[in-house]
Amino acid sequence: MKVILLRDVNKLGKMGDVKEVALGYARNFLIPRGLAKLATPEAATQIEEMKKVEERKAELELKKFQELAEKLEGVEVVIKAKVGEGGKLYGSVTEEQIDQKLKEMGFEIKKEQIKLEKPIKDAGGHEVVVQLNHGLEARIYVMVVEEK
Repeated sequence: MKVILLRDVNKLGKMGDVKEVALGYARNFLIPRGLAKLATPEAATQIEEMKKVEERKAELELKKFQELAEKLEGVEVVIKAKVGEGGKLYGSVTEEQIDQKLKEMGFEIKKEQIKLEKPIKDAGGHEVVVQLNHGLEARIYVMVVEEK
């Protein structure tokens, strides 16, 4: 039985692919779960329209993340921490602290997107990478100063 996939299906294909599958697989699994529909000319037209809409969404999302990366590039984040002898911190600066400061500055990112090579345990400046969707990244500057 020929079906058109409405979503990506693991080990079968991507959205919009026309696949030959067993009748039972289509009737009992793919179609009831909304993963596929019978391959008809009307369904093929609908899938093409869905693909175009998805492409437009992806383009807009990419543009949004490119703008965010440009705005983030070179931003300086100042974090106050308790500093001991020789400029060493009591503890370390975490992704969560950096994320909180970025949110205060108006940037909507997730703490999982902030990549620290190693924990920040010294006062001073540190370069940090923020990984965004679509393989984009921005480098920010984290300045750790003594809390008074």
